Amino acid sequence: MNVPMKPTRLLTAAAATAALSLTGLATADPMTNTLGVAMTTDAQSAPLIPREALFGNPTKAQGRLSPDGAWLSWLAPKDGVLNIWLAPRANPAEARAITSATDRPIRQHFWSPDSKSVLYVQDKGGDENFLLYSINVASGEESTLTPFENTRIQIIGTSQAIKDKMLIGVNNRNPQFHDVHMLDLNSGEITPVLENNGYAGFMADDTLTLRMAMRQNAEGGSDYFRVIDNQVEDRPFETTAMEDSLTTNPSGYTTDGSVLYWVDSRGRNTAALYAQDTASGERTLIAEDAKADIGGTIRDPKTGVVEAYSVNYLRNEWTATDPELRASLDWLDGQLDGDFGISSRTEDDQTWVVWNDPVTAPSATFIYDRQAETLTPFYVSRPELEGMPLLPMQPVEITSRDGLTLPSYLTLPVGSDRDGDGRPDAAGPMVLLVHGGPWARDGYGFNSTHQMLANRGYAVLSVNFRGSTGFGKDFLNAGNLEWGLKMHDDLIDATDWAINEGIALADEVAIMGGSYGGYATLAGLTFTPEKFACGVDIVGPSNLETLLGTIPPYWAPMVKIFHERMGDPNTEEGLALLRAASPLYKADQIVRPLLIAQGANDPRVKQAESDQIVSAMQQAEIPVTYVLYPDEGHGFAKPANSIAFYAIAENFLAECLGGRAEGLDSVLADSTAEIVEGAEYVQGLQAALDS
Repeated sequence: MNVPMKPTRLLTAAAATAALSLTGLATADPMTNTLGVAMTTDAQSAPLIPREALFGNPTKAQGRLSPDGAWLSWLAPKDGVLNIWLAPRANPAEARAITSATDRPIRQHFWSPDSKSVLYVQDKGGDENFLLYSINVASGEESTLTPFENTRIQIIGTSQAIKDKMLIGVNNRNPQFHDVHMLDLNSGEITPVLENNGYAGFMADDTLTLRMAMRQNAEGGSDYFRVIDNQVEDRPFETTAMEDSLTTNPSGYTTDGSVLYWVDSRGRNTAALYAQDTASGERTLIAEDAKADIGGTIRDPKTGVVEAYSVNYLRNEWTATDPELRASLDWLDGQLDGDFGISSRTEDDQTWVVWNDPVTAPSATFIYDRQAETLTPFYVSRPELEGMPLLPMQPVEITSRDGLTLPSYLTLPVGSDRDGDGRPDAAGPMVLLVHGGPWARDGYGFNSTHQMLANRGYAVLSVNFRGSTGFGKDFLNAGNLEWGLKMHDDLIDATDWAINEGIALADEVAIMGGSYGGYATLAGLTFTPEKFACGVDIVGPSNLETLLGTIPPYWAPMVKIFHERMGDPNTEEGLALLRAASPLYKADQIVRPLLIAQGANDPRVKQAESDQIVSAMQQAEIPVTYVLYPDEGHGFAKPANSIAFYAIAENFLAECLGGRAEGLDSVLADSTAEIVEGAEYVQGLQAALDS
């Protein structure tokens, strides 16, 4: 379950806010499974995009500039594992790996403000206990800045003025609460600042002075307290109700501390951007949109003043309030096809690292000199995808049965839309791909799963069902207490839309997803057992009662959100609601093929969630395929494991829907995948295990 935020957001203090009849299909080619009449000749002859090109290691990723502009850094494989690489900006050919991860890939890195060290966070086996590590650029020495066990750190504050220090939260004293410490990035010294016995998070200004503490209130909203001399005031200066709890958040101070920015939905539907004078409390509206919340901001590196903001309804769009920034964005828009954004900036703001996503070509990254107006290629993330039949993604709006507009994204099967009208020449099989969260969203852009499934012969539809974020609090709150109910109805309505539009055949729709999407898969096969042809559940909860009983301890300060939006297990009514929405209790209703994948170390959706429903299906003598990864958590970090999962999934879908699939070959041997149950229900899987 991706709640409350995505994993990278969880590292910051702001985060303190899943009888069978399997149809065997003859294969004309040992590497592919043909789709028969539903698949065009063009589609059958289109190159099969290798799984490794979509889910293996990128050639390079996450390009960064040091704040002083002297160095480039990025992630790239070293001996098959993603590590951090470094090169002088003046001579990229002198690149060298500065880390030596040999098992779990490094997936997030960033620069210290003083440009003297490169930092990264890493957990163990997917347990999400992220620690902070540092590599000194001059000496190459690597150190563990937070040398603790069973601890998860938060980054609370960094500074332009105090470049060799940062504020961090550490929960090694009490796993529920992060105590605030000052970390010296060069010596590694950690100094206690504030002992936390009840707050979900903190916010600091550019002087690394704590300014705000946040705590969930009894109603499920948030209270915001001023911090004076490292003492939290008794009374909150701002508060939100539950209805605004996921759509209202402070967005940081200007460097002089005079302005506090808010993305705020109080008294309105969509969250708007406000500037609040910290002395007087007066608020000024900066930006709003009728259809979507204000998303990100671009802020001056030195002053912290907002220079641009984004709105993401069907596509993400930036509006610049600063004339110079607007000129730069306009220039880039004229040079690049597709979406682009800034991933790194120098302290003087004259040089940017810019990413570009054309969707139908692999993403590329450039170095942009604002003054010279030059765009220098840095790297293409997955050059092996160049020339492959990558497919466009279409934003579409679907109307639910009760009148809600569901912003959605459609990718059509390879070769199916010869006249380019956005609809296939004939209806065929489809995969309904459901996002996690549920308090998250799908968006426009390159999507490896969309591309693989469409390449194999399936239409792919991703739906922002009620409860998804970004579309205003009314849309978000329409999902409250609706797990397995109206949230599920939205997915059924979207499926019926695709059938009525001639996109999907009614008896050839699969449902697939991870986290909440895994739950939606289980709900689809239990609550509407004949609607979907089959399902693929990735780390999805089967029992909402046990899910809430095993949340990570550091989510405890925010547990009221779960209870108010899902059901409170401490009340008779809430417990009944949770049990009624739990697929586990209807496991005997499953009549379609099901594939389940689980990470053994998942701290959010424990292995027991998958074990329970597999056991229930076994007791009812219902076939199921269950794949367990002993070294993974909430999803698959290791490329070999990801490739192995998608190998099993595409062959499972080929068995069910008749699409193309690469053979399994040796992918299982390269991964840690354990087939706990049901190898015989996936084409080629038992043979691969026996070889």
